[in-house]
Amino acid sequence: YVAKMRALRSDKNLVLLKTNMGAGHGGASGRYDRLKEIAFDYAFILRQVAIAQ
Repeated sequence: YVAKMRALRSDKNLVLLKTNMGAGHGGASGRYDRLKEIAFDYAFILRQVAIAQ
């Protein structure tokens, strides 16, 4: 799915797929897993902002 979207896109926007095989429909369920997911999101956003500048 992602490979096809990347091949057919007409812009430079990123097409990403993050798969967490250890999580269910509600996300990760361990004590700190939700915090790890949030940290991952923030790290990605901060990296993209730094690249754009």
